[in-house]
Amino acid sequence: MEAEQFARVHPGRDHILVSSVLLLTGMGLVTLYSCSAAFAQRFFGDSHYFIVRQLILAAIGVLLFIAASLVNLDWLRKGIIILVLFSVALCIFTFFPGIGLEKNGAKRWIHIGPFGYQPSELVKVALPLYLAHIFDKKQDSLGNFRSGILPPALITSLFFVLIYWENNFSTAVFIAINALVIFFVAGVSLRYFIAATVLLLPTSVLLILTKPHRLARVRSFFHPEWDPQGAGFQVKASVLTLGSGGFWGKGIGQGTRKIASIPEVHSDFIFSAFSEEAGFLGVLCFFVIFAVFVWRAYRSAIRADTRFKFLLAFGLATMVASQALVNIAVVSGSLPATGIPLPFFSAGGSSLATTLLTAGLIVNVSKTTGGAHVR
Repeated sequence: MEAEQFARVHPGRDHILVSSVLLLTGMGLVTLYSCSAAFAQRFFGDSHYFIVRQLILAAIGVLLFIAASLVNLDWLRKGIIILVLFSVALCIFTFFPGIGLEKNGAKRWIHIGPFGYQPSELVKVALPLYLAHIFDKKQDSLGNFRSGILPPALITSLFFVLIYWENNFSTAVFIAINALVIFFVAGVSLRYFIAATVLLLPTSVLLILTKPHRLARVRSFFHPEWDPQGAGFQVKASVLTLGSGGFWGKGIGQGTRKIASIPEVHSDFIFSAFSEEAGFLGVLCFFVIFAVFVWRAYRSAIRADTRFKFLLAFGLATMVASQALVNIAVVSGSLPATGIPLPFFSAGGSSLATTLLTAGLIVNVSKTTGGAHVR
């Protein structure tokens, strides 16, 4: 009986989950090279420019994945405040001359040697870790606003403000909404969500109206014909590319629309290039593999042996899953254009390394089962 109990609590890592992570990473690297080679050759004189950088950061990401899957989560909890402060510091560093890197009017990156890093990506891990920790610690205080709700609300608001100031409104809203999911699953009363909605909705509308480029994106979403060569060009080109591959696809490396039709297709619109080359069959394979990843991630959360691990895995799984859904919705014209990358695929080592770190933490949780209580 003791042996059976040990096997149940220490079942080992979820190999199906690990396999889905490796498959998605491999697919992403192949797709990135295929759709970025022509662009890299044209603008940097080296067709391997993006894939080499992505491979380096993928290697770092794999190391983070392994480390995250092995680390003692109880030990990790002791350093969560340090991680939160470190994440806040990195976000602030984006505004420092010589450290922060400005692109297209946005201060979202910092210099790390020859590479740039986007601190908001680290927030996607640090905030769920903090919320899982604090809601587990204050489980009996959720009815008390000052001691149970206010501290995590303030930390979430702090990250929202910092990322918004970086001129990264879509990521700020995305992270805040995912944080609210953890609030809900942790058992926070619905009246606080109603209050937050009353506050956030008009604030978000105001923030959109005060920036011309945000307003242009929303207007182009509802009226694509308004600016077909400007704000609506990229999404329109992306939608046309999605169905151009037919059932079988044009073949890896054989796509043509990626060359000139979609600006910087290797970034947030990489799914369009993948669809053209892999076709309906390839897109179906992607969704199946990604669905397996999401299923096993949520399965790990539901079977976690502690409330902290449940909240952590659930929050991280929701973060990755919703990020993919938002990206694909934008690419297909179902949402206004945002700066949300496609996990495992989009160019940018910040996203890939953070996604692999996230996956490693979920794999870590999958090592133990026991059934956490949601509320």
